[in-house]
Amino acid sequence: MDKIKRFFLSFEQSFSLLFLLKWTFICLLIGAFTGSASAVFLWTLEWATNYREANLWIIALLPIAGLVIGLSYHYYGESVVKGNNLLLEEFHSPKKIIPFKMAPLVFLGTILTHLFGGSAGREGTAVQIGGAIADQFTKIFKLSNLDRKIILIAGISAGFASVFGTPLAGAIFALEVMIIGRIKFDAIIPSFLAAIFANYFCDFWEISHHTHYTISRVADLTPATVLWSLLAGIIFGLVSMLFSKSTHFWGNLFKRTIKYPPLRPVIGGTILAITWYLIGTTKYIGLGVPTIVDAFNIDLNSYDFLLKLLFTSFTLGAGFKGGEVTPLFFIGATLGNVLIWFIPLPMPLLAGMGFVAVFAGATNTPIACTIMGIELFGIESGVFIALACITSYLFSGHSGIYSAQIIGSSKHIFFKKEKGLTLTEIDKLRNKN
Repeated sequence: MDKIKRFFLSFEQSFSLLFLLKWTFICLLIGAFTGSASAVFLWTLEWATNYREANLWIIALLPIAGLVIGLSYHYYGESVVKGNNLLLEEFHSPKKIIPFKMAPLVFLGTILTHLFGGSAGREGTAVQIGGAIADQFTKIFKLSNLDRKIILIAGISAGFASVFGTPLAGAIFALEVMIIGRIKFDAIIPSFLAAIFANYFCDFWEISHHTHYTISRVADLTPATVLWSLLAGIIFGLVSMLFSKSTHFWGNLFKRTIKYPPLRPVIGGTILAITWYLIGTTKYIGLGVPTIVDAFNIDLNSYDFLLKLLFTSFTLGAGFKGGEVTPLFFIGATLGNVLIWFIPLPMPLLAGMGFVAVFAGATNTPIACTIMGIELFGIESGVFIALACITSYLFSGHSGIYSAQIIGSSKHIFFKKEKGLTLTEIDKLRNKN
C-alpha cells in the first residue's frame, strides 16, 4: 500500500487532478447559485427600469428610497457597507467570513436605486452577491486562508461573468482586480470555472438577456491609426481618473457634511430628483443602455459623457447602491462618439474603444477589458481595443473606483515607492505632501 501511495504521489499531475476535481465541484456550486441569482437580479432590474420609464412620477420618491437604503445599511448592514472594497480587504487581510446579508442588501439597494431614478450600474451588485455566496462555502468546507482567497476570486468572477455574459473577461477581471499589476495564477482554474458555470446558469433560466453591441466599421491597422488609438486611450484614461476622483470626492463630501449616514442618500436623492425635473430627461438615469447603443450608430451630444459622469459619481457618493461599470460603459462610448470630431477613426470603433477603455482605467484591469471588448465586439477590433485599454490604464494613474486595491507593480518607475500601498493610502500620502 505504501509503495502504491508513494508511486501515486511521485507524479505531479496527481496533485493537479485532485486540485481540479476539488475546485470543479466547488465552482459548480458557486456558479449555480451566483448565476441563478444574477438571472433574477437582471430580470428584476429590467422590470424596475421599465416600470420607472412608464411611471416617471416615481422619481419624486427617490429621497424616500434613499432613506430606506440608508437606514437598512446603518442599522442592519454596517458590516457590509464597504461593498466591493470589503471583498478586496478580506482577500488581502482575511479576518472573517463575508456576511451573507451583503447579497440581499445590495440586491434591494440597487433595485430601489434604479426603480426611483438613481444613476448607477449593476456590476458592483453582482460582484458582491457572488462574493457573499462564495464565501459561505469557506465555512461549509472549512477552507484554509489560502483557499479562501481563491474562493473570493471565484465569487467575483462568477458575479461579473454572469451579469455581463462575458465569462472570459469575468474570469480575468477577478484575477486582475485584486492587486494592480499582478495576477494570482494559482486561482486561474477556479476563476475560469466559476465564470463559465455562472454564465451558463444565468442563461439557463431564460428570464433575462444581455444587450448586444456591434462595431460595424473597423479602420485599417496602420502607423497612423495606431497613433490615433494611443491618443484616444490617453483621453479615456484621464476621464476614467476623473470619474474615480469624482466618486471619492462626493463620498467624502457627504461624510464630512452629513454625520448621520441614512440622511446622505435622502439629501442626495432630493437633489437628484429636482435635477431630473429641471433638465426634463431620463437619459442619464439608471444604466443608460439605449444611449450606449446609440453611441455606436448616431451623433450624440458632446456633453453626454460629462453629465453621466457627474450624476453617477454623485448618486454613488450619496450612498445609493449599484455598480459603476455600466455607467463607465456609457461614459466611454459617448466620449468615443464625440472624439470623431478630431480623431479620424470610425465612430463605431471609437465608441467601442471608449466602452471598455474607460472601464479599464477606472478599475485598473486592462487585460480583462481587452478580452471583454473582443467578447462583445469581435476579434476584428481587438488590436484597437487593446491599445485603448492599456493606454487608458497607464494614464489613469494610481487611482481607481476600488480604493482597497493594492499596488503590486507601479505604473511608472518614478512611483515605485507606492508599491504595496492601497489607493486610499496613496491618496492620504499625496494629500500630506
